[in-house]
Amino acid sequence: MTHSRRHSRSQNTPPPPSAVDLSKIRHDLRTPINHIIGYSEMLQEEERIPRSFLPDLEKILAGGRQCLQLINEYFDESKFSSTELNLQQVFHELRTPINHVIGYSEMLEEQAAETPGTDFISDLRKIRGAATTWLALMEKYLLPENVESAGNSFFPTAPATAGPQPRQESRRHLSQTENAALTPDAHGTLLVVDDDADNREILCRRLQNDGYTVAMAENGLKALELMGQQAFDLVLLDLLMPGMDGYQLLDRMKSDSELRHLPVIMISAMDQESGIARCIEMGAEDYLAKPFNTVFLRARIGACLDKKRLRDRERETYKALVKSQRALASELTEAAQYVRSLLPEPLTGDIRSRWCFEPSAQLGGDTFGHHWLDSDHLALFLVDVCGHGVGAALLSVSVMNVLRSQTLSHVDFRDPSAVLATLNATFTMEKQNQMFFTIWYGVYHLQRQDLIYSSGGHPPAILLTETSPNNPQHLRTAGAAIGCLEDLTYENRTTPIQSGSQLFVFSDGVYEIPLSNGKLWTLTEWSDYLVSRAQTPAFEPHAALRHVQSLKGCKMLDDDFSLLHLRF
Repeated sequence: MTHSRRHSRSQNTPPPPSAVDLSKIRHDLRTPINHIIGYSEMLQEEERIPRSFLPDLEKILAGGRQCLQLINEYFDESKFSSTELNLQQVFHELRTPINHVIGYSEMLEEQAAETPGTDFISDLRKIRGAATTWLALMEKYLLPENVESAGNSFFPTAPATAGPQPRQESRRHLSQTENAALTPDAHGTLLVVDDDADNREILCRRLQNDGYTVAMAENGLKALELMGQQAFDLVLLDLLMPGMDGYQLLDRMKSDSELRHLPVIMISAMDQESGIARCIEMGAEDYLAKPFNTVFLRARIGACLDKKRLRDRERETYKALVKSQRALASELTEAAQYVRSLLPEPLTGDIRSRWCFEPSAQLGGDTFGHHWLDSDHLALFLVDVCGHGVGAALLSVSVMNVLRSQTLSHVDFRDPSAVLATLNATFTMEKQNQMFFTIWYGVYHLQRQDLIYSSGGHPPAILLTETSPNNPQHLRTAGAAIGCLEDLTYENRTTPIQSGSQLFVFSDGVYEIPLSNGKLWTLTEWSDYLVSRAQTPAFEPHAALRHVQSLKGCKMLDDDFSLLHLRF
């Protein structure tokens, strides 16, 4: 086992450097730390320093001292030859206190810029510059891609620039116009999740200074507890934490129906591409490396919140749409029930009636009925309004109510042609949103046993008699649809009704059925079907509906199916 571990080390970590190399590394790394500690101590001794600056200066000093201690621990000759190092872990532990130094120094610079009469901004910038220099040296010495894998050298294969890196100035140092461009719409509640207390404080204070409401959690379980108690607009989640790490918390959030839409920005001192890609694949919105570039931090938070607000508006719009659709569906169902309630009760006795009505949409444009005008005259009709939906249903119900209540002025409702002519004058297309309708209207005379009828653009009614069961009569008159043209006249025709006769009044939706061969089922084929089936006592209108549904191959028809059947 010992041999195996030593062999794996040669693949993952560089060989131990010589004592001379370690001495140079310690010197290079200690120099900027000494600058940080020196300037911090001088500022603390400065009499004119505002007392509010002292706590942050103490944290900067503590970070420098912690970093110095870690350098002495990790780069000691007595330990280095016998200790197997995980370079990434070392890099993370060494970088954390420097991130604190950079964060606190940036905030102090911003405060100093707003404090009149201060002249110590330059020292704060030197502290930040020394920290940046130190980070460059760390990348030079410890990042795996910069380290030689052969020999005893612990130095990079190519020299790296170790000087202070350029940084965007704080937004307090920019012009008013530039400030407006860089400052996001800072309205939102953010959750910062980080096991390091200083990291949490630095990020929290910076976000609060930008106008956000911020809550903090020191681990994943605490973060889940807070997310269960209140709503957040964004989570800034540290990747490396003890217990539940950032990956595990992100996975828990994306598996939760209540939390999966909450945007997450991952934050870490480790900027490996594989880790970044994994977080994005798991659903994170973005990734930020420590220490934060202030401009990038604000921009990415602002972008995430903008996207969240857009998604929230889309979800609210969708919810409102679903709610309105449900309300509309409920109202349409209620309207459809009302329309169906207006259809006639079946007749019994010497004249028997049955019917079948199946609208192609929730609300159709067909309606029909029969009612006694007096003790000797039975009126029957079927109306087919062009189109479907609410408008067609309203017009069909209006026509039905006129016919049932006999409210046309100066019209004898026992005269079908007069009824149609008056309907045509009353329901003109210009007054009915360019809608028209066809109608078949007849009146049966009980004593004379005959039927007088008239039609306007409507399919013929079919009369089957016992004396000539295979010779159906098509009852139709010439006449245009109602509402299309002005000053139309209609004609009446009369036919005797023998005992045992059957009358079928229907809309064109019962026979204009598309077949699998691409053709339409015809009126003649519909008539032949009635001749073959209607002679049986068990025939009823719903059997005809099931037949045309089987012809089409589905229950949903393209037009309303309306069939009124009377036996005399």
